[in-house]
Amino acid sequence: MNTVKIVRIPILPMHMVNSHLLVGPDGCILVDAGLPGSENKIKKALAKERLTFKDIKLIVVTHAHVDHAGSAAIIRELSGAPILAHEGDAKHFNRETPMTFCPTGWFGRLFIKTPLMLEPYIGFEPDVLLTKHDVINLERYGIPGVVKHTPGHTAGSVSIELASNEALVGDLVASGILLGGIVRTSHAIRPPFEDDPYTVARELTRLLDSGVEKFYMGHGGPLKASEIHRHAQTLMMLPKK
Repeated sequence: MNTVKIVRIPILPMHMVNSHLLVGPDGCILVDAGLPGSENKIKKALAKERLTFKDIKLIVVTHAHVDHAGSAAIIRELSGAPILAHEGDAKHFNRETPMTFCPTGWFGRLFIKTPLMLEPYIGFEPDVLLTKHDVINLERYGIPGVVKHTPGHTAGSVSIELASNEALVGDLVASGILLGGIVRTSHAIRPPFEDDPYTVARELTRLLDSGVEKFYMGHGGPLKASEIHRHAQTLMMLPKK
C-alpha cells in the first residue's frame, strides 16, 4: 500500500482553522482551501514538502463555508488543478445563494454576528461535481482513497476516506473549544453550525463501521475512533426539535 502523508496547514493559529495536504508518491491533493487570502500559507506548506502549486492534482472542497472554500478559485488558477465538490452546496460555491447557518450553541449564535462567516469569496463552479451518492476514486490523482457525500454539517458536505483507515471529514465534527482547536483538542465537539446532528451522527457511525481509526477535521483534531464514537452517541441523544 502506498503511504500517504497528511500535512495539516494551520490557516488560523492554534489549529482553529485547518486545511490539509495529502502527499503520496504519485500525487498531491489539497483538502479545503482556507479563508480568502490563504494561498501564501498553502504555498509555504507545499514548499516544506518540496512541492509547488503545480504539484497539486486535485482540490477537494468539503463544503461551501468561507473558511473551507475561500481561496479555492485562486488556488485553482495558480495550480491548474480541478476543484471537486458536491452538488448539495453548488448554489453557494457560485455565490448564487447566501449560506444559511444553524447555530449549535451560544458561540455559534455570537459568531454569526461577526463578519467572518459572511466574508465574500470568489465564486466558482466545481470541475468535478459529485451528484447524489457518487463515489470518486482518488487513485487517478495519485492517492489511494475515495471521496463520498457525508451530509449533515451542510447539504453538500463531503469526506475523504483513505486506504490507511484515516478520514478527512471537514466540519462533521470539531475538537477543542469555541470554533475548535486552542485547548482540549482531543475532545470532540459540535462545530458552531450544523444543519442536522442526527445525519452527522449517522455519517460518523458509517465511517466508524467502515474501519476509520483516525479523523482529521477543519477545526482542531485529529481524533481517534473512540472519541468519534462517543460524540456520535451524544448527538443521537439530543432532543429532537
